[in-house]
Amino acid sequence: MFMKVLLLLVISTFSLLAEEQINSRKPDVYMGRQIAYTMHANAANWLTRTSREKEESTQEMINALELKEGMVVADVGCGNGYQSLMMAKLVGVKGKVLCVDIQPTMLKLLKGRANKAAVKNLETILGEYEDPNLPKQKVDLILLVDAYHEFTKPAEMLAKMHESLTEKGVIVLVEFRKEDKTVPIKEDHKMSKVQIMKELEANSFKLVRSYDKLPWQHMMIFGKADK
Repeated sequence: MFMKVLLLLVISTFSLLAEEQINSRKPDVYMGRQIAYTMHANAANWLTRTSREKEESTQEMINALELKEGMVVADVGCGNGYQSLMMAKLVGVKGKVLCVDIQPTMLKLLKGRANKAAVKNLETILGEYEDPNLPKQKVDLILLVDAYHEFTKPAEMLAKMHESLTEKGVIVLVEFRKEDKTVPIKEDHKMSKVQIMKELEANSFKLVRSYDKLPWQHMMIFGKADK
């Protein structure tokens, strides 16, 4: 028992040290795009700001996912669970939301919000820079809201997410529109449709459909490309 507790303390310590090293160096460039710095957990309140629904029409975005009861979905880069809790209600008690983040503090905040809302069909997963640690061929939908542009290792992450999807599973990118200069977000935290297509197609994904009615963001749904 003592050794188990000691091991958990060591793992927790390393996780917290890794969290503190976020943004310690400038991210790389991927396929001509400057990868953005990761938003630190200290700024988590921005994710649940009162103006977010008006600015992003989050409920409309969630509805456009067309979730069904019993689905297994993943919220990669979940932060404090703004989208996770919404999806949990839609997939129901027979479904599950896998909540992935590389920052333990974000996952702790998510658990607190889930407990307060009495939402129990969530599972938190501490991700890595190259692996979201999702189960293979078990996930029906992966949601990435304003997260993909911060991935330190985009190709490696896409490969692992590709492995985790079911045969007809999809990955959904929601990214601030780089083409629109009126969107009040830093340029390296935006992506154009052209760049999204370039990166996803290069990593064995194909566009299935898109939803173009959100105020500030692209919403693009990709399935596995034909072999």
